[in-house]
Amino acid sequence: MKNTASQAISAAGLALALGAALAISSAPLTAHAADNEKCFGVAMKGKNDCAAGPGTTCAGTSKVDYQGNAWKFVPQGTCAQTASPTSPSGFGQLEAFKEVKKS
Repeated sequence: MKNTASQAISAAGLALALGAALAISSAPLTAHAADNEKCFGVAMKGKNDCAAGPGTTCAGTSKVDYQGNAWKFVPQGTCAQTASPTSPSGFGQLEAFKEVKKS
């Protein structure tokens, strides 16, 4: 019986350590998001951070370069200066947009 109790304590310790490691690994993402903004239409195919329209799951699922409904984190205040050939303005947007045809 002592062996079973020892195994239970070891399993609990392992679960606590794994939980702590997961919590620590997610902390940089939160800090990263605070200093950045979502910029639509600037990600290359498969390099978006999230949102890529119907039929996609999230990060890395954009189907084409500069997809108007896929965003990438950029430093706060730089989205409107980031080139996007598919955007109506020619620059990234803070909201999703319908792409214009590239010439």
